[in-house]
Amino acid sequence: MKLGRISKAKVIEILDILEETYPQAKCELNYGTPFQLLVATMLSAQSTDRTVNRVTETLFARYPDLNSFLSLTQEQLEQEIKEIGLYRNKAKNILAMCKELTTRFSGQVPATLEDLITLPGVGRKTANVVLSNAFNIPAFAVDTHVLRVSNRIGLARSNRPDQTESQLTSVIPKERWIKSHHLLIWHGRRTCAARKPKCEVCSISSYCEFYKKNIE
Repeated sequence: MKLGRISKAKVIEILDILEETYPQAKCELNYGTPFQLLVATMLSAQSTDRTVNRVTETLFARYPDLNSFLSLTQEQLEQEIKEIGLYRNKAKNILAMCKELTTRFSGQVPATLEDLITLPGVGRKTANVVLSNAFNIPAFAVDTHVLRVSNRIGLARSNRPDQTESQLTSVIPKERWIKSHHLLIWHGRRTCAARKPKCEVCSISSYCEFYKKNIE
């Protein structure tokens, strides 16, 4: 199958180069359990991993698990996470999510997409992050970096995360979904920035449709 002008063979070449470029690529949120990753990912929406990690270092030290979170009022949780954008709404969703884990999932983070997205404040991206990183289940989370980078390169052609996910999973082998997600994020954070991409040092510029259009 081809997506535009890039074949599956070219996709593999791109991924191989990115893997050489970013051999340490992994999830940059700090967590110790699936529950902590779920909370951290919910906090990360419209925020940076660096900010989230700074907040959760203290938060998880004080409240490391579901039971301890259930002891928090919304006002208390808001105070713990107020450095993060949209903290009031996130506090509300996190506490509602905790209650749902207790009443519906015996206090355990579910390991299926279908169950995860029924939790308050948990969308497809967050669910896929948890599945792939906490449970090592093949999934492809599409955040702003993955959306931007994959469309610039030509791996996908959509401004919608769900369509981009479908297009990426159709051309990337399933066993490479988890790693590829991290590679695209690392490339987006370190090279293919939103406003000023560093095309002059990009290891895959010769494959990139965005670059080719801008040098024509």
